[in-house]
Formats: sequence, structure tokens, C-alpha cells
Amino acid sequence: MPQQPPQQPALQHPRQKTSPEKRRPSFFWVLAALILPLFNLAVKFRFHGPRLPQTGAFVLSPNHFSEIDPVVMGAAAWKLGRAPRFLAKESLFKVPVVGWFLRSSGQIPVARAGSRSHAALRAAEELVEKGRMVIVYPEGSLTRDPDLWPMRGKTGAVRIALERDIPIIPAAHWGTQALMPRYGKKIHPFPRKTIDVIVGEPVDLSAYRGKPLEPALLAAATNDLMQAIAALVGELRDETPPATRWDPAAHGQKETGRLDDTGREDTDRRED
Repeated sequence: MPQQPPQQPALQHPRQKTSPEKRRPSFFWVLAALILPLFNLAVKFRFHGPRLPQTGAFVLSPNHFSEIDPVVMGAAAWKLGRAPRFLAKESLFKVPVVGWFLRSSGQIPVARAGSRSHAALRAAEELVEKGRMVIVYPEGSLTRDPDLWPMRGKTGAVRIALERDIPIIPAAHWGTQALMPRYGKKIHPFPRKTIDVIVGEPVDLSAYRGKPLEPALLAAATNDLMQAIAALVGELRDETPPATRWDPAAHGQKETGRLDDTGREDTDRRED
């Protein structure tokens, strides 16, 4: 079973001016005024690692093990100075509270396949062209790993970073499972939960830039990204991550759908 977050000290960031993105009037002001006071009653953040860049475009790629992750990472990104914009799977837009947040703030629904999936990547690239940050979960869905380690990644996040020649920054959080367990239907706001969030240094993609974005290259770059994310999760958990990422296909699991307590597909409860 996953351990609870270790009681390690959070890094103290020096005071700095509000970022230009937060100073610019937007609907995020309304969301922050409505959501953050209530969210702060349920969650205490502890931030570790460097700050997010306060200007310019980049991809932020966190781990993913709870359906409330977008709200958690959205609040964390805002507290760290940037307006959060996501590529998020379509099913999350149907989750109460989470779906309202995603729709209201102009997030981008991602279809599993087909033309709408391609359109989501193009929408993300438009945000990049405007100097925005975009959050992309490289795992594509909630991790199948029974101990909540990051599983194998998909290539969409690194593709955006390489196509647009922008940084990709790994991130990790731990403690969210106490607020809303994987595949849980209810939020547990009390007692107040502590969630640790760590931002890493940009992943070095220099070996891949300027080359044709062939499947083998994208897979190798994605593996570098997932290793960086897993290392950050391990730092928060004070554990060593598995040497190999969990691969659902290798364990007889489908790419989508909920799992029961044994790790098998739960036909009575669907993720989508």
C-alpha cells in the first residue's frame, strides 16, 4: 500500500512580484475568488523545488492518480504564479466540481482517438503560441500501478515541447489520494489534507530537438520525461521508484476503464 507523505520540510521560496499572467484580468480571478477560499479549508500545500517560470510558454507534466488532480494542480499552478490550462481527458469534464472547473476555465478536452484528439493538440499549440503554460498528463489516464507510481507515458506532451521548441517541466504531487482516492466518487475534505507538490528542472531534450519526430524518438523522449516524474514522486514519498514503468498491456489491463481492488477491470464502474 502507498505510504503517507513523509514529514519533510518544504522549501521556502523568496518573495517575488506577482507574475504578469496573474496581474492580467481573466476568468481565473473569478475562479480563484470562488474556489481557493473553500479549497484552502480542505488542503494545505507544501511546495518543493524551483518555482515555475513566470513568463513564456512551457509544458508542465505531472503524475496522475486521482480524478481531482486537475483541481489540485490548477490551484497549485495558480499559487505558483501561472494560470493553469490543461489537456484533460473528456471523461473528467463529466465529474462534478472538476468538470465545472475545467469547462469554466477554458480547458481542452482530449478524446481517446480520432480527429478530436488531433484537434486537442492543435488547441494546446495555440496556447503555446500565446506564451501560455499548458499542463499535459503524459500517462493519459490514472495510473494503473497498484502503488500509485507513474506508469508508462504517452508521447503527446513531448511532441508539443519538441514541435514548438519549448521546455517541458516535470512535476509531482503526493497526498491527493487522501482527498479523493483513485476511482473514488467522493471528496474527503476533512480533516484538512496536506498535499506536497514538487516542480523539477526542465527535462533535457537536446538530443531529440531538430530531428524528425518518429515514434522511436518520441518514445525515448517520453521515457526520459517519465523517469524525471517518477524521481520527483520518489523524492516526495522518500522511496525509490520502480526501475520499470508499469505497462497496462503487460499486465492484461485495458488502457481505459476503472480497476477493482485486485487490479482487474471493474465492469460495473467505468472510468469514462
